[in-house]
Amino acid sequence: MTRVVYTEKAPKPVAPYSQGLVAGCFLFVSGQVPIDPATGELVKGDFREAARRALENVKAVVEAAGATLKDVVKVTVFLKDISKFKEFNEVYREFFGEGPYPARTAVQVAALPLDADVEVEAIAYVCRDEG
Repeated sequence: MTRVVYTEKAPKPVAPYSQGLVAGCFLFVSGQVPIDPATGELVKGDFREAARRALENVKAVVEAAGATLKDVVKVTVFLKDISKFKEFNEVYREFFGEGPYPARTAVQVAALPLDADVEVEAIAYVCRDEG
């Protein structure tokens, strides 16, 4: 059984996908580009602000599923320019603290939707121990 997760605190999907989907004990957060949900506009120009917005969008979907970033077990980062990896890591630490960190993959890609500079997707464990 699956459950769709949707929140106004993350951007509305720009294609046929769900912001998030809970399947069993896992939440799968679709790739989030740095769209400001309040304006619908893509954050461009300042890479750190774009990365922060993409991560805020991931956080919003995770929280809408009743979880926190501490429940995230896997993150995938897509960068248009891998030379921004260090800057991304600095912003990432703002969200995930000093660890323990989720497993993570970061890759450079030729292009991203809406010509974004960064896209982030995540998987979170959402079952709660009853004991």
